[in-house]
Amino acid sequence: MAQDVSSPRLIAAGTRLGPVPLVPEIGLHQASDPISLWQRTEDTSGRTGLDPPFWAFAWAAGQALARYLLDHPETVRGRDVIDIASGSGLVAIAAAMAGAAAVTAYDVDPLATVAIEANAAANAVTVRAVCADVLDDLPPPGTGLVLAADAFYQRDLASRVMRFARRAHACGAAVLAADFGRAYLPRDRLTPLAAYDVPGQRITEDTDIKHTTIWTLAERPG
Repeated sequence: MAQDVSSPRLIAAGTRLGPVPLVPEIGLHQASDPISLWQRTEDTSGRTGLDPPFWAFAWAAGQALARYLLDHPETVRGRDVIDIASGSGLVAIAAAMAGAAAVTAYDVDPLATVAIEANAAANAVTVRAVCADVLDDLPPPGTGLVLAADAFYQRDLASRVMRFARRAHACGAAVLAADFGRAYLPRDRLTPLAAYDVPGQRITEDTDIKHTTIWTLAERPG
């Protein structure tokens, strides 16, 4: 009988807890072989066509944004923070470590929410993990900061993320995004704040080093 795809046993069997290259203060359950883990996830669930295990890797954008938050804790401190398309929870964990009042991490993959909880526990921080697509909603009341790492690799996703970011900004929230130059990054609507060369990306990208930029929303003219 197939096991529940959200079983923590799958995470334990398919990943290893270890430090993140650009953010060694944080440990994550990471996979060394994405294809094998993807196959194991489908075999365990008894289903095919599942999303890749994005939660099992420390992606360049997430590492850069996590580094930025830890280096600039005043950006986070005392705020209610939401992290959209959270994946492993790396950025959410960094926000919690940097002094956020509360952190909620959203992802549409139920296994990601289990990974977020496991990774938060491994780093002794509290992150609320929610399996939900919130991009068509208003941000929760009281949200002070919205975080998004590597959310511009598909046209529709990029558009929805920007609409959500604008709604959040209109409600008084700050917005930070990280990206290394994906095809649908709307540079003309963003302002760069910092940049990092993120190592160790050969397993998921076409090169080992990814130059990754931290962005905030540009103010509309007039």
